[in-house]
Amino acid sequence: MKPIALPIFALALSAPAFAEGVTTYATDASFDDATFAVESAIVGRGLVVDYVSHVGAMLERTGADVGSDVKLFDAADVFLFCSAVTSRRVMEADPLNIAHCPYGIFVADTDGQVIVGYRSYPEGPMQEVQSLLDEIAREAVAD
Repeated sequence: MKPIALPIFALALSAPAFAEGVTTYATDASFDDATFAVESAIVGRGLVVDYVSHVGAMLERTGADVGSDVKLFDAADVFLFCSAVTSRRVMEADPLNIAHCPYGIFVADTDGQVIVGYRSYPEGPMQEVQSLLDEIAREAVAD
């Protein structure tokens, strides 16, 4: 049974996981390597990272202030960016798609398990954005 369990586990690491409204991919890379891979995949498409939100650090810093001692992440960042071409297309289809911009891809490390992911978007024109996010996330975990 052990020879079968290992390939199934390896397959699970490369397959997307789906929480409600979120797609994630596990990676064997370190948090630093995964964040570098995400940023490189974004920039490699000619896009600009507008902001990196250090969510993990903020939660760690403010835990005691809100009465919690739960450590959620060893590290967690969200990369926020937009695509002029894709954004124009989806907003020309429906100007209210502005509500989904900027787009974000997160990297999180919990107990040594690093994941890369993004939130799901509604059916219709926003699926173009979701496809872009999926390409970037997959590229980042493939490194």
